[in-house]
Amino acid sequence: MAPINAALIFLSIIGAYAALVILTRIAGVRSFSKMSGFDFAITVAIGSIFASIVMGNSVSLIQGVVVLTILYACQIGFAAMRLKLDWFPKLVDNKPRLIMIGKEIQYDHLRKAKMSETDLMAKLREANVGNFDSIEIVIAETTGDVSVLHHQDKALSPGVYKDILGAERLP
Repeated sequence: MAPINAALIFLSIIGAYAALVILTRIAGVRSFSKMSGFDFAITVAIGSIFASIVMGNSVSLIQGVVVLTILYACQIGFAAMRLKLDWFPKLVDNKPRLIMIGKEIQYDHLRKAKMSETDLMAKLREANVGNFDSIEIVIAETTGDVSVLHHQDKALSPGVYKDILGAERLP
């Protein structure tokens, strides 16, 4: 690699990194969150654009910073619309689904979450479930994550399962 190329790569990395820091400070901590599917998609896109900039194959630093700025602006805009417009989250967000109550798998919600029983068992193992008796509820979250709530001494607070599809099935 010629010294001039190495210097250009170094400057591209510094410029792209500085742009990421500045844009993230403007957009806030949600920039790299996974609160919704859109957040995850933006995070992947940001990583891809950053890689394209620093590898210098086809995207210049200026082009990359412009694209990053547009992506961050889209994320800020979507977040604002989700907060201000009651109908917008219903249009763009998935709802969490109750996929297991105690030992009972809710197969209809499991299918709608596009999960197999094998997927569910893997998620239960990740959550250190060694016995189905320890499960209170299992939720397929809007982000694609699976939350496993274990039995506690106290009953679940109603707010925990607010807006979950299938929550009416809870005893």
